[in-house]
Order: sequence, then C-alpha cells, then structure tokens
Amino acid sequence: MYLDFFQLKEFPFSITPDPRYLYLSPGYRSAFEHLRYGITHRRGFIELTGEVGCGKSTLCRAVLEDLGDQIKSALILNPCFNGLQLLRAIVLDFGLKAPQQDRLTLLQTLNDFLLEQAENDVTVALIIDEAQNLPTQTLEEVRMLSNLETAHQKLIQIVLSGQPELRERLNDPALRQLRQRITVRYHIAPMAAEDIGGYIGHRLDTAGAIADLKFTQGAVDHVARYSKGVPRLINALCDYALMAAFAAGSYIVTEECVARAEAQLEGRPE
Repeated sequence: MYLDFFQLKEFPFSITPDPRYLYLSPGYRSAFEHLRYGITHRRGFIELTGEVGCGKSTLCRAVLEDLGDQIKSALILNPCFNGLQLLRAIVLDFGLKAPQQDRLTLLQTLNDFLLEQAENDVTVALIIDEAQNLPTQTLEEVRMLSNLETAHQKLIQIVLSGQPELRERLNDPALRQLRQRITVRYHIAPMAAEDIGGYIGHRLDTAGAIADLKFTQGAVDHVARYSKGVPRLINALCDYALMAAFAAGSYIVTEECVARAEAQLEGRPE
C-alpha cells in the first residue's frame, strides 16, 4: 500500500472513530463545547444529532477523552435492546457486577455506583449511539434512569446520539416526558467547504505526513463538491485519491487523482 511511499505512520483517512483525528472546525468545536458543557454541568439529558457519517461517534469519544479522570463513562453502540437488555449492557460497560440480572437488582447496583461516584465528585456519563434505533419502550426506560438523582444533582448524564430521525422519534407524544427533560441539543451540520482543506491537512499531519505530501486546491475543491462536507465521504474519497497519487509516483494529490478516486467509488470507468 501507500504508507511506506508517503512515509505515513498510519492510514490518515481511516473511518474508525479515533479522537486524535477530530478536526475542530467552527461547527464541530461548537458541538464539542455543547457536549462538554452538558456533561460537566450535569444537565441530565443531551441530544446530539447529525447525518450518517458526520462524525458523531468520534466527537463523543473526543469529549470523553478530553474530560479524562474527571469522568467515568459507558458507551453503548448500535442499541437494538429492550429495557432490561439495555440496563444489563450499561451495568456491564461500567464494569459493574450485579448479584442477579433482574431489573431491580441491576438498578440498585447502578444506583450504588452512581452515589459512590457523586460522593467522590466524579461525573458519570452514558452515551447511547444510534439512539434513533431504540424502541419507544426502551427510550422510556432510559428516561427512568434520570430518576437516579440526589436532592441537588443528576447522578448520570445521558447523551442520546443519533441520526436526524432521532429528533422525529422524540416528537412522539408517547415520549413527551423524555423530550421535556432534554436540556442541551445540538445538530451537526455538514462541514463547510472552506474547512475541508484544513480537515484534510489535519488528518495528514496526525498520520505523520511529510511536508511534500499535499492536496492541490483543485483536489480539495473536488473533494468538497463530491462529499458535500460529510467526513465519512471525505475520508473514502481521499483514501482512494492517495492510492491514485501513489500509482502515479507523486507526492502531490491533484484533482485528476480525486477524479479517478471518485470513479472508483462510484464504480464508473476511469
């Protein structure tokens, strides 16, 4: 592959949610600060939405990493659980062991853990990714977790992260009590075209790129047009574009390289 040729330490456009690669353009910095504020100020429920591939998972992981020892967290991915299954997954992800697996025992185990963390002034956060997939009854069970509180503060901060359909789900009259408890909301818009060059440069630098490895302005503009600012599409296109530059024996990624990459992604003849 092209790693040795470009003297890269790792693939710069991998689609894994690695916080090191988060590029804080104005929109993403605002999303980061909203999440951080909601968690550290113990606002209870936080709603984060964005289109497929916009980087919600990366953003959540970056916030947790930034908070470091100030927080204990659980991250639930792709939850298609009923209420009891979700509760079991939460307890397990916090590293807790319940004597039994019934709802009452699991809740008591979780509550004891939360009270202990509150006494030590440690914030506890639960992030549920792809939350738009949760059944309505399970979302109602999630609301019940917010009843775990003291007279002064919420014991657990819950981030519901999902696609725009999550907002539609929360408009269901059956979930009005949950919707009323959400105090921080943020929708991640696609990245602005003028930020995409900085995004590409940040990912190359993070992967250890040498100074000679560059995308021309024409290449960046083509990436912007194709991706419409969606990070996952930017990554996919730039990865293929690097392969095209490698095949040409060049450290300069041109618009022609990006055009070849687009043809490959779309399954068209070059």
